[in-house]
Amino acid sequence: MKTLKKILRIVLIVLLAAVLLAGGLLGYLTLTEYAPEETAVLTAQGSGEKTLSAGQTLRLVSWNIGYGALGDNADFFMDGGKGVNTADVPRVTQNMEAVLAFLRDQAPDIVFLQEADVNSSRSHGIDETALVSEAFPGYQHSFAYNFNVSFVPFPLPPIGHVESGLFTMTAFSAASVVRRSLPCPFSWPLRTANLKRCLMVSRFSIDGSDKELVLVNLHLEAYDDGEGKTEQTRVLRELLESEWQKGNYVIAGGDFNQTLSTIDLSRFAPQEGKWQPGILDVSGFGEGWQFFMDQNVPSCRSLDQPYAGADRETFQYYIIDGFIVSPNIRVSSFSAGDLDFRASDHNPTVLEFTLISPDAP
Repeated sequence: MKTLKKILRIVLIVLLAAVLLAGGLLGYLTLTEYAPEETAVLTAQGSGEKTLSAGQTLRLVSWNIGYGALGDNADFFMDGGKGVNTADVPRVTQNMEAVLAFLRDQAPDIVFLQEADVNSSRSHGIDETALVSEAFPGYQHSFAYNFNVSFVPFPLPPIGHVESGLFTMTAFSAASVVRRSLPCPFSWPLRTANLKRCLMVSRFSIDGSDKELVLVNLHLEAYDDGEGKTEQTRVLRELLESEWQKGNYVIAGGDFNQTLSTIDLSRFAPQEGKWQPGILDVSGFGEGWQFFMDQNVPSCRSLDQPYAGADRETFQYYIIDGFIVSPNIRVSSFSAGDLDFRASDHNPTVLEFTLISPDAP
């Protein structure tokens, strides 16, 4: 009987310790939860050397770089895989070198990056935004948090500390850069260790014009029930329409986690049991708006298994990265770069465009 009581006492002590530990962790996450303002002015670093004017042909590269750790060796638990810490320091370095090589080859005027880590356990504290900005002297850059959690306690091993977000770099200087919060679909306590998504809105003066170029870098909701994507898309649409009504030139680009309603998905049909994106209904926008996603090259692959050495037919492919462009911009080319998902689970997208002068015939 004494032995049984002793065992029960030990079990109760262990259970109590577990409850206290969980409660303490939840309390800590609640107290340290990232709670950004609805609108926050950001400080841009450096200055762009070029002057922006109508009639120029400009190149914009957008890429979800998978925090430098979701290369072709990686799978991820949220997509049905097993991986959490998916890259060591050499692999993060290798992935980032591939990102830089592509950007240098493209010589873009504008760069949008999503899932760029500045100080995260999952990417070993490497400031990926610094690597990119240092490789492009003469450009201006700015950063907006999308994911800022002192410690993500799940799964096992835990994700740990995360500081990550949106990074915009331009060859010309911004008049202003603003972080605009998007509706968060998660409630407490799940909200405390989750992303707080936003739109990163950069404004640029145009030489000889009273209008502005408004660039919106974005990464919309992924793992929600669909309502989050819908609400965030509504906020985005209202912002774009508002800027267009002012006569501004507007481009929104990045990872929508949605496929345009005009895209033919017959080549990349949904596979049962794998994550599926939402559908972005283009009919909700006004007349003349332009929508770009490459339906021939998938912009993202499933992370249910590593890509390297696997049967490519077993993967789910997605078309979720692209651009929305206002009617007063002429797009000369758009494509997704087929990089075989070596450096990230996303492929980059490239847009070439010209601001149409009001005096143009």
